[in-house]
Amino acid sequence: MTARVEHLTTAGQFSLDGGAWDVENNVWIVGDDSECVVVDAPHDAEAIGAAIGGRRLRGVLCTHAHNDHVNAAGALADRFDAPIWLHPADHDLWAMTYPDREPDVDFADGATIAVAGAVLTAVHTPGHSPGGICLASADLGPSGVVFTGDTLFHGGPGATGRSFSDFPTILRSISERLLTLPPSTVVHTGHGDSTSIGAESPHYEEWAKGLTTPG
Repeated sequence: MTARVEHLTTAGQFSLDGGAWDVENNVWIVGDDSECVVVDAPHDAEAIGAAIGGRRLRGVLCTHAHNDHVNAAGALADRFDAPIWLHPADHDLWAMTYPDREPDVDFADGATIAVAGAVLTAVHTPGHSPGGICLASADLGPSGVVFTGDTLFHGGPGATGRSFSDFPTILRSISERLLTLPPSTVVHTGHGDSTSIGAESPHYEEWAKGLTTPG
């Protein structure tokens, strides 16, 4: 059976640097009727678990460790006996949500995970956070897919105004690691609408001048 991408949204709060903001997060489930992986597990483990149903959960794949992307990861992993994957450079952020629990797998650049015949490859894209990763797969859909977390949105790069983030670094990650993908690649983001590499790449010079920094 061919792997497919399923989508749901959850709502909660993002908190960092003493502030808290209401947010809606995208959750992406990749798999078939037998097995799947979850890209980010925010806010509501029950809702995500219901979407998984009786399938085998191969892993909870964290694009980064801000609390609004991982705060349901522990409960989800325990419920389905699944490993949590995270880039090691985000362990300090992870510890803010899980001080007594480590992720199970270090999500190194170039690491792959296969599910339902599709292969997802981790692309290290620091900037929004030190250990931010995107997950690219040419096996999903007619044009390929990249799950960008909070690195690239419909309309520009992710936010870099808080601790652990850096604007020049996220621009370099986008230009060197993401905009080199085929223009038809679908971009599934951590918040908001999906887009494509071709739709976002013409605006890179504007972002580089600091004229637009949404997210």
